[in-house]
Amino acid sequence: MDKVVASAAEAVADLFDGAVLMAGGFGLCGIPSSLIAAVRDHGARDLTFISNNAGVDQAGLGILLQSRQVKKMLSSYVGENKEFERQFLSGELEVELVPQGTLAERIRAGGAGIPAFYTPTGYGTRVAEGKDVRYFNGRPFILEEALKADFALVKAYRADRAGNLVFRKTARNFNPIMATAAKITIAEVEEIVEVGELDPDSVHTSGVFVQRVILATQTHKHIEQRTTREA
Repeated sequence: MDKVVASAAEAVADLFDGAVLMAGGFGLCGIPSSLIAAVRDHGARDLTFISNNAGVDQAGLGILLQSRQVKKMLSSYVGENKEFERQFLSGELEVELVPQGTLAERIRAGGAGIPAFYTPTGYGTRVAEGKDVRYFNGRPFILEEALKADFALVKAYRADRAGNLVFRKTARNFNPIMATAAKITIAEVEEIVEVGELDPDSVHTSGVFVQRVILATQTHKHIEQRTTREA
């Protein structure tokens, strides 16, 4: 089955108001920029995004905050986005902060069909409020529920036409687990090859998890904060 579609706009054409989306990336590394821009242009509103962070004001999910399309964020780190801060403090944006390891495991569990799991992370803090607590070997653990989404937007380095994905270095981050945890996974890639051209041992995500593949049109590699020293 050829899963390549002509454009990012076509790939997100069935997006709907109130949808839950996962967006891969860590900071601005490995973010699906072309697909995020297509979501903005689509115009769907009241969206819930599950993502490690919220981008910055002019890049990543920050552009969807600017266009007021995001209703809720589930994230671990949101400290680089002033518009996020403004919307959160004004009550315009609902936010659920999740410890980073817990976020990753909740997504992985969603993809694996595990409804919930116990973790010690967050016990005794506001993260644990309202959650079941059990003791294992004398230690307290809180119950965390798995996360799933209507759409996962992921960024890969290379794909074949069957949707098998190869990620490159740290851009691998949250992308592979998110690809398994959504009803529809859309992969934005830098290169598309024919079926059989990928070394099977190099495939990180099987095409069985991917419904659509697009060739990236936004290829600039953003840097959140550039720090240099004088020569």
